[in-house]
Amino acid sequence: MDMKLEAFSDPDGNGWVLQEVTTRLPGRLDPSATTFASAADLAAALRRAAVAHGEHEARLGAEDPNWPDWYADHLVREQAGSELPA
Repeated sequence: MDMKLEAFSDPDGNGWVLQEVTTRLPGRLDPSATTFASAADLAAALRRAAVAHGEHEARLGAEDPNWPDWYADHLVREQAGSELPA
């Protein structure tokens, strides 16, 4: 897990430390609730899936007629931190 710590003081002189989790460990997200923060995030996920799917088709030695199912599975698993489809 990646995290960032930041220390600061409030106007009363109290010291504070803020911890921000920047990367979640695998399996820490609910795979039934796949969401993207922006269109750019979704586009980036689709680009990663496209590269992985090209490798998948190369292993198959043929076009994958079920590519929409494969893409959907890849996107959900990637976001949930699960093992990606082969």
